[in-house]
Amino acid sequence: MSDKYERLLHYLSQSDNRVTAAELAEHLGVTTRSVRSYVTAAKAAAHPLSIISSSTNGYRLNREAYATFASGGRARDADTPRDRVHHLVRRLTEEPGGLDVHTLADSLYVSESTIESDLRKVKVLGEEAGLTLSRRGSVVSLTGTEAEYRRVLSKIFRTESAQGFLELENVQREFVSEDLGAFKTALIEMLEAQGYFVNEYGVNSVLLHVAIAVDRVIRRPTPKIADAADPTPITAALADLTRSHFDVELDRTDLDYLAKLLTTRVITPGQNEPVQSVVDNYVVPEHLETVRRVVGQVGEEYLLDLDDETFMVRFALHVGNLIARAQDNSYSRNPLVKSIKTSYPMIYDVAVFMASQIQREKSITINDDEISYIAMHIGSHLERQSRHEERLTVAIVSPGYYDMHDILRRHIEAALGDEVSVEVVVTRTDVDSGDFATDLVLSTIAFPGAGDNVVVIQPFLTEGDVENIRRAISRVRRHRRRIRIKDDLLLYFDESLFLRNVQAADEASMIRVLGGLMVERGIIDESYIDGAIERELLSSTAFTESIAVPHAMAMTATRTSIAIAVNETAMPWGENRVNVIALIAFNSGGRASFQSTFDQFVEVFADRAGVLELIRRSTGFTEFIEELVRMIDK
Repeated sequence: MSDKYERLLHYLSQSDNRVTAAELAEHLGVTTRSVRSYVTAAKAAAHPLSIISSSTNGYRLNREAYATFASGGRARDADTPRDRVHHLVRRLTEEPGGLDVHTLADSLYVSESTIESDLRKVKVLGEEAGLTLSRRGSVVSLTGTEAEYRRVLSKIFRTESAQGFLELENVQREFVSEDLGAFKTALIEMLEAQGYFVNEYGVNSVLLHVAIAVDRVIRRPTPKIADAADPTPITAALADLTRSHFDVELDRTDLDYLAKLLTTRVITPGQNEPVQSVVDNYVVPEHLETVRRVVGQVGEEYLLDLDDETFMVRFALHVGNLIARAQDNSYSRNPLVKSIKTSYPMIYDVAVFMASQIQREKSITINDDEISYIAMHIGSHLERQSRHEERLTVAIVSPGYYDMHDILRRHIEAALGDEVSVEVVVTRTDVDSGDFATDLVLSTIAFPGAGDNVVVIQPFLTEGDVENIRRAISRVRRHRRRIRIKDDLLLYFDESLFLRNVQAADEASMIRVLGGLMVERGIIDESYIDGAIERELLSSTAFTESIAVPHAMAMTATRTSIAIAVNETAMPWGENRVNVIALIAFNSGGRASFQSTFDQFVEVFADRAGVLELIRRSTGFTEFIEELVRMIDK
């Protein structure tokens, strides 16, 4: 029950509007009656906080109350079965000599049979971390090494944490009393002073391990292990920081482990050094060669140019750390996985391709979190490379009065010179806004019946005028982009490749149904379908909670095309349930031009309410296209 209502709460947190029971039921894959049960359970767990408001129009999250609830602002030691199991694990790690089952039942106000059931779950969690649950009469104990105790504590805390970033307040409340935020600030300053790039997304994960280590040493002091060699600068600095902030002496084993976490998850050397110096001092040549090969394959397969020495060197450092994490089965979580998949599906797909090549060559497994970090490397590089959009042409209308029109022009160019090009300045009043061929007309006089391209400004440019002009620039660019994407999008759809309310047993079956339509029309062959299924196994293509876009990584289609199924009933796809499945067939000559269309297409389906409306109205291909164009152009 707790897992379900937490998924329900997470879904509600993504919407600003009321969500109907039917929509929640579809998302969770349950009945509306079950949804009502989960809402009741969530309200009970948060009592006396009122975290959900209900009406005939659906449910809405009360965000302030939910924030208090999510941050632990209610009295609870073991309210739910999962909470109780985690509570038992925590107590058993603190008492390796064991705890009495009868006493545990009394302290948690549950029956002994309930405790016995919980202990079976504790046993599974413990075994995953290498611990053993043993029994002597009514006394149970969880035995293992100190490292295994810490591993299971880290695991259960991550499970308890909300999806996304680890919150320092929660870590601090659970394990240490001192200010983790101050420790984090000092840690980052130390790392940057030593010349490292710092991955902020990974810092809190390492801080969790710091907090657990400090907490365990305070609760169960262990004999100090003699140092075998001189400490590295990082381990020495960590020792100083933990001593000054927590008044704790961590031994060399702890410090070395924390330093390893930092070097493989958080830091990259060479922040202020030339690229060649980074290559000479930090990069493993084998890793750089791997990156060069993969970048070459990306150029061939995706027509995407990543052949930049700085990018490849930095990425080679990342690959080295990635390999170390994968070999240790200690992946770095990325709280942006979902947003990267949704907002940048093409970049994510390139990352999947690169990950598949690396994991094949290095005999490792790369999960979605790590794929997302690869996508971030690619995206940041492409962002640096991207050129500014073309400046818009502008006409200025400023009736002559001394040199006011010259002053106005200079002010506009100073404030907006990177975005506009002033083509003409008119100082007469007897002009028509329709006479200008420029993108925008900036006028100090009003034109009756003027269009959206006319912005009325003051003779002496104000900050408000600048903001109004910027909004007009954004409006023009957005309109151009949407027209272009709409025209491009319609090139890839065909009525013969449109299905409605077609069901399949699983992802592979649906891919074969849609792929069969393309095979019949000579767009792809059977090998492309097999490739799409293989790609699906690498990482789910359900980029949003509404749509899956299966595709192969090879570009062997005779033309770039989309076969699509629009279903009123959602089907399971990976961890999601989707109503729309769009099989993409890529042709080597069309993939680059398709990228922006693909990104926009997936972005449309991030709006769940809009998707449901699209599904309802798409009774046929013509209606589907009209509704899709409306959604893109709204």
